[in-house]
Amino acid sequence: MENLIRTLHPHKVNVVAAITNNPEAKGIKKAHNLGIETKILNHHDFADREVFDRALVETIKSYRVDLTVLAGFMRILTPVFTETIKAINIHPSLLPLFKGANALERSYRSDMKVAGVTVHEVVTEVDAGKIIAQKCFDKEGMDFETFTQTIHACEYEIFPKAVLRYLQIA
Repeated sequence: MENLIRTLHPHKVNVVAAITNNPEAKGIKKAHNLGIETKILNHHDFADREVFDRALVETIKSYRVDLTVLAGFMRILTPVFTETIKAINIHPSLLPLFKGANALERSYRSDMKVAGVTVHEVVTEVDAGKIIAQKCFDKEGMDFETFTQTIHACEYEIFPKAVLRYLQIA
């Protein structure tokens, strides 16, 4: 999220808010320090996922945004969200492989010779939306720390470009 703000705002994309469900999220302080309005919707304050997602949808709609970008938002969203909000997300594997949780570890431990990241549309099925962009690299001989650093470097490179492409600015 910080990389997206630093790369895109305000010259190419107007980032209007950073919203989190986690009151302890480090990114929310970073966004605030970068001059971005922040909002915390603690999911523990809501009766269930759908009630939380309705509040999230209302909050996002109040900003009148063209696109919602999930960057470190680690929560499965219900159709209340996915059928209402146009959103994209980044995933630390070459989808459709290694969907869901622990994808980075599963990708690393796989027999595949390459690994990478995917930017995709958010739909009801986890990590199943239309692929917007991917970046891969040769992972042979890497230890897990180097692999993780390479995944993050790919994410930092590809995500801002994918946002621009998706918004048809680039």
